[in-house]
Amino acid sequence: MTEREKGYLTLVLHAHLPYVRHPEYEDFLEEDWFFEALTETYIPLIEIFDRLLEEDVDFRVTISLTPTLISMMSDPLLQYRYLRHLNKLIDLAGREIERTRWMPEFHELALMYHWKFTRARQIFLERYDSRLIPAFRRYQDLGKVEIITCAATHGFLPLMLNRTAARAQIEIAASHYERHLGRRPRGIWLPECGFVPGIDGILKDVGIRYFFIDTHGILFGEPRPRYGIFAPVYCPSAVAAFGRDMESSKQVWSAREGYPGDYVYREFYRDVGFDLDYDYIRPYLHGDGNRINLGIKYYRITGPTEQKEPYRPAMARERAATHAGNFMFNRERQIDYLHAMLGIKPIVVSPYDAELFGHWWYEGPEWIEFLLRKLHFDQETITPINPSEYLDRHPKLQVLTPTMSSWGYKGYNEVWLEGSNDWIYPHMHIMAERMVELAGRAPNAEGIMRRALNQAARELLLTQSSDWAFIMKTGTMVEYAHKRTKDHIARFNRLYEDITTGRINEQWLKEVEGRDNIFPDIDYRAYRDEGE
Repeated sequence: MTEREKGYLTLVLHAHLPYVRHPEYEDFLEEDWFFEALTETYIPLIEIFDRLLEEDVDFRVTISLTPTLISMMSDPLLQYRYLRHLNKLIDLAGREIERTRWMPEFHELALMYHWKFTRARQIFLERYDSRLIPAFRRYQDLGKVEIITCAATHGFLPLMLNRTAARAQIEIAASHYERHLGRRPRGIWLPECGFVPGIDGILKDVGIRYFFIDTHGILFGEPRPRYGIFAPVYCPSAVAAFGRDMESSKQVWSAREGYPGDYVYREFYRDVGFDLDYDYIRPYLHGDGNRINLGIKYYRITGPTEQKEPYRPAMARERAATHAGNFMFNRERQIDYLHAMLGIKPIVVSPYDAELFGHWWYEGPEWIEFLLRKLHFDQETITPINPSEYLDRHPKLQVLTPTMSSWGYKGYNEVWLEGSNDWIYPHMHIMAERMVELAGRAPNAEGIMRRALNQAARELLLTQSSDWAFIMKTGTMVEYAHKRTKDHIARFNRLYEDITTGRINEQWLKEVEGRDNIFPDIDYRAYRDEGE
């Protein structure tokens, strides 16, 4: 804190992937979502934090590591498959170095990819022994990164009619967080920023101190917020709500109006998996032989044209530095104005999906590093801050009831409840009621009955993942989303019948436990009715 401090900036990265793990197959396309995120987003973030710490650069970042993502990062099978994935990329990049020897504009890029893939393997395997969660925990313990939780499987809470089932999503997440990060979570990212009054009461019961909400959830609250979204508010439950700043958000995430669409940045949609000769890339594809993105991309966005120019990393890095400076300048002017107008030190909350940085916007991690350095060295107006620190400094806040809201199209749940996905909710409502019923009927089950009840809870949680409804709405990988939803519903229904009739097939149960193995320490009693 300096005498010239006029306000605060909270940079929030929502780090999430749906739980995708298929031991029944040798390789599986959707597991690549996780592998790509590790290489392009999460390992680069850890590397940035390592550099900043080594160079004594103070910084603050808030990251939501969802329970599904933590589970995948901690899974030995996925760790092994990720190393296999990296080794294939390193081999391909080595072949590309040879192939592009007389193509200087591409040869430089082949060398870059080979170095980056090799570096990712070194960090993952040698520095962190395949375990990335302890790396993030280190920065939490140092007070640089505030890690928050999310609902257990990113279940969309406003559409859960059974309050006990909604509470279980939060309680299971908090217990999982404690197991991996050594303490109970202080904050939470509500899946899809989905809020409806009453959710804050559940958060309070679980011991969570604050959450994030989209802009209109605060602005249309009752009574109207005195400081808009530039100060958090207390819900009647005394849980704090931080509102999203639209100006700073749009400046970064919008591919059309924001930084990622700049023509010098790497083009996401041109990949050697589709550009090069099939026989050449066949050894690097999955067993089905279908072309896929392999992560080596040689072109820059260039413009609204099919003719793309070769990517130039040095030019893109320079532009990322320029954009980081522009972002900081705009926040300084914004906070100057708000400080004078509101008479307080405002807080600007800038949340983004973490995978925007690195995966979709390749230069995004560099932009983050430049921004954190500039905030430390080049200005005194803004203090980067994490939400817990802000609440410690400013314990007196306005009390209001935020309105029902979400982020996404139109801002009122429509992405997750419309014609393409509405069929899933009757199933989930019945499953939730049945899970609460089972937990009430067997308050202290042991042995195979306890295992079956725990597995029923897992199947319900995996069905509730908001990712499946989102995929159905957006039209990408819809067949997979349908299959995952129907498979979990079918497995839950069989478990329900087996449990209620007392005829549990242990061999089948063991197979399902090995496949849907999230939350190994789950306790089905999280679904016991609050009144019991």
